[in-house]
Amino acid sequence: MDKGIGASPGIAIGRAYVLPSRNREIPEQLMESADFTFEWDKLSVSIRVSKTELEGIRQDIRELIGEDESHIFNAHLAILEDPTFLNEVRGIMQLQNKGAELAVKEAIDKFANMFDLLDDEYMKERAEDIKDVGNRLLKHLLGEEPDITAPPMETPYILVAKEVTPSAFIQLNSNDVLGVVTMLGGKTSHTSIMARAMGIPMVIGLEGKLQRPIQTGDILIVDGESGQVLVNPKVSVIECYQGIKARLHDERELLQDIAAFPPVSKDGKRLEIRANISSLKELERSIEQEIPGVGLFRTEFIFMDRASVPSEEEQFQIYRQAVEKLKGNPLVMRALDIGGDKAISYISLPEEENPSLGLRAVRILLIRQDLFRTQLRAIFRASQYGPIRILLPMISSLEELRAAKDIINDVREELQAQGIPFCSDIPIGIMIEVPAAAILADLFATEVDFFSIGTNDLVQYVLAVDRMNESVAYLYDPYHPAVLRMIHHTVSAAKAAGIPVSVCGEMAGDPLALPLWLGLGIQEISMSVQSYLPIKKSLLNTSAEESKHLLDKVLLCQTSDDIRRLLLGMLTEFSNIHASQCSEEEESRDEG
Repeated sequence: MDKGIGASPGIAIGRAYVLPSRNREIPEQLMESADFTFEWDKLSVSIRVSKTELEGIRQDIRELIGEDESHIFNAHLAILEDPTFLNEVRGIMQLQNKGAELAVKEAIDKFANMFDLLDDEYMKERAEDIKDVGNRLLKHLLGEEPDITAPPMETPYILVAKEVTPSAFIQLNSNDVLGVVTMLGGKTSHTSIMARAMGIPMVIGLEGKLQRPIQTGDILIVDGESGQVLVNPKVSVIECYQGIKARLHDERELLQDIAAFPPVSKDGKRLEIRANISSLKELERSIEQEIPGVGLFRTEFIFMDRASVPSEEEQFQIYRQAVEKLKGNPLVMRALDIGGDKAISYISLPEEENPSLGLRAVRILLIRQDLFRTQLRAIFRASQYGPIRILLPMISSLEELRAAKDIINDVREELQAQGIPFCSDIPIGIMIEVPAAAILADLFATEVDFFSIGTNDLVQYVLAVDRMNESVAYLYDPYHPAVLRMIHHTVSAAKAAGIPVSVCGEMAGDPLALPLWLGLGIQEISMSVQSYLPIKKSLLNTSAEESKHLLDKVLLCQTSDDIRRLLLGMLTEFSNIHASQCSEEEESRDEG
């Protein structure tokens, strides 16, 4: 038995396919100075092709897994546009007279090694992104085939490799791959995140830990929870793990049964659980899971992956379909939230040093009122078919809120004058995602119908950490005491004003945070579709009264580690006793 790190839970049993290593040899051949333009043009073409591929992959992941996971490839696209990286490549070409292939390889090796040498696990794992981008560029420069080809064996199989990049991982057919085993990697690597999202068991970090090298055709047992990998185990051990796998399958089936249960804690406190969606396709997935309503419709994705602004009629048809599909369940529609990490090619925005703090979200809507008014008209027209709420993003002052409400009122009057039917009393809410909004929550609460706490941006702005900046992303900590105090202050202000408050960021889908929402008295949380059933199961097993007592202790904590320890005590963990018994039997065989 070999012990690595469990990166994605689940049990996989099957034959190994060992991915052949690609030894890419690039000869140390110098170029003539006159060839620089040709070589640079060749590199530029490879960059354009790589960006097109990455944008396609990002869209595929958005539809296959979800919006949050698609952000993984934002970092890859950023590397291809990074002037530091491009200047490094140019310098090697011009000063050392090296061709594009050799210059890219040396630049990638230099930056990847810099990250590898840092004494921080998260930063080490970012080297994976740099290598992935470099391999993609080199593949196009050298005219190579894709990294992963069909294995010369029957499927399904367990993939074994030194490492699997995110780009290579997305090429895998999830129906053929039972599990993944890698020698390198970390739990926070992008490949690990994708494996968890796709439900593929994965064990990483086996470098130097294997008793003997795994060969293609070996029978493997991969335990993605404990990190154990068993090579050619005896029949009784295989049968034991098959029993565990069957029980895990039964648990997943039970999760499906949970979908019909009311969303209440074990002591009867109700907490509405909604979906976060970016498209009608994601809405259909949420309806299949019986999720009652949408807590966040990211409407900006309707504007992406196209050449021009969607018309009022086109938006209306999409919003109307969404409302009708929900059959009376609520739909919270966030107004167009572009800028920052969400650029749209046909909407001209200025180049900014720090786009996260620049022209984005409601700031754009107040300048480009044509975009805002068209979207509002489409939303209002769709409101006659079912309940809709409008959510305004990145509000930071009363002046901004009042200006946005004036435009909303103008659109109402315009539609009324034109005799176009709509619901006149659509609730208007704001995202609490910048510190100014949280601090002034008592003032905002008197002017809106509801709050929705966007933890993704709130965390980055409270902690001054750009969550899309790989250099500081390890400081992004949703359980930082300052973040929790900010949330507590917001909820208290909402309660005092008698308006509902929900949470719609990634933190809402984290079982660890569930006692916080119960303790705070949050009425609604929304999350990605795949998080819904696990969160609902946790809710059924968590006490709201105990959560209130726990919250008092959490608010006194001085560090995020202390907060996590308290919250972990509330989690009901899956017992690995059966897996331990299987492992003990395997160890007894080894000793014999």
